[in-house]
Amino acid sequence: MGFDGAVQSGTKQARRVAKGRGVETAARAGFVARGVLYVLVGLLAMRIALTGDSGQRDGSGQQAGSGQQAGSGQQADRGGALTEIADKPFGNALLWLLGLALAGMALWRLSEALFGQAGQDGRKARKRLASAGRFVFYGVVSYTVLAYVAGDRGSGSGSSDRQSDDVTATALDWPSGQWIVGAAGAGIIAAGLWIAGRAMLRKYRKHLRMSEMPAPLRHTVDVLGMVGGLGRGCVFAAAGAFVLVAAVRHEPGEAKGRAVVVGSVLSHRAVPSVLVAVSREVVELGVLSWGCARWRKV
Repeated sequence: MGFDGAVQSGTKQARRVAKGRGVETAARAGFVARGVLYVLVGLLAMRIALTGDSGQRDGSGQQAGSGQQAGSGQQADRGGALTEIADKPFGNALLWLLGLALAGMALWRLSEALFGQAGQDGRKARKRLASAGRFVFYGVVSYTVLAYVAGDRGSGSGSSDRQSDDVTATALDWPSGQWIVGAAGAGIIAAGLWIAGRAMLRKYRKHLRMSEMPAPLRHTVDVLGMVGGLGRGCVFAAAGAFVLVAAVRHEPGEAKGRAVVVGSVLSHRAVPSVLVAVSREVVELGVLSWGCARWRKV
């Protein structure tokens, strides 16, 4: 067998593995893990809304605005979810499982980038490029979870506000950094609107085996898909707006992570119900992710 034949044979074998049961199982485990994180983030945000503890601190390290003791603050983001799990019995074991499951999600997205997604147009370049981006995203998330449970408590557990400040400050120091940060903020806003729009148009349906679901389940999936996607899109758009403001004002501290988007909403006492609604939608998105573990076309 010549070199070309060996390459073709290897490609066929890799394609069979990518479309096999192993990668499918890894993908479905990843949806379960993603659902756990979404549900925990949503519940944390809801707890903050109901208790008024946004977890934000002033420059002296004291918690600002909530009247609770310093050290009791919570972050409604992935870091807060990891801390919440780690504090529970068998929390570290669960974090290992979550990290490995998210690695499985990354592996599935890599297989899509290499060989195409499920569906008639799954091999289009834009679809494969999107899968490549998701592979990088879930690879990073998996790494932060596994690094956290392995002992690097600074990985994945830091405030998303501080992380946003660091990245924004670095970018603002670049040549034309103000324009770059502004473009990034506008892009995040556009992504949020795109996510919300796709949810309202029920684009998630084409990825699910809807015809195999009982009618009540189809209705539930529609509700979860629309409100969950809308809530996720709103959070993205709000975070993007803060980044855009940071670029306009040339102040890194104006850039906010998802946790501080929560805190900013809480600062307006007239609208705590808005945060509760968004939190509920994030929880519902997590429940939908669990549904994807069963009904998603992989």
